[in-house]
Amino acid sequence: MNKHPKNYWLMKSEPDSFSINDLRNRPNQTEHWDGVRNYQARNMMRDDMKLGDLVFFYHSNCEAPGIVGIMEIAKQGYPDFTAFDPDDHHFDPKSDHANPRWMMVDVKYVRTLVRTITLRELKDKTELAGLALVRRGNRLSIMPVNQQQWDFILALE
Repeated sequence: MNKHPKNYWLMKSEPDSFSINDLRNRPNQTEHWDGVRNYQARNMMRDDMKLGDLVFFYHSNCEAPGIVGIMEIAKQGYPDFTAFDPDDHHFDPKSDHANPRWMMVDVKYVRTLVRTITLRELKDKTELAGLALVRRGNRLSIMPVNQQQWDFILALE
């Protein structure tokens, strides 16, 4: 049984690389979230993300960036095996099996939102001024979302 208070997150992916529909169409609607090459984001996956945490799926670097769905952490942080594969575009020659540099989690599809909640819309809401996503210069691919922000964003749907 999950005994920790539920955490909320936002994870970004470019829809041309991996979209909410790609996740929905995977076997068991589950996939590993690999290729994160930022230490702060890695630390969140390694130390903070827990089984059952809920995550906004955010499409980035596209015509209308925004939150498109919800997923759940299905497996807590473990070494990102793509870092060890020289044929993978996420390969890191400095990675070491004995002391893995990069981590990943498994995510499971929960649902697609009724509509995309765009970055522009999120930036216009003063209630979300503290959300890392709308702060100028924030380029993290993974970020925490607090309960109030989560509930407010879902109410926009």
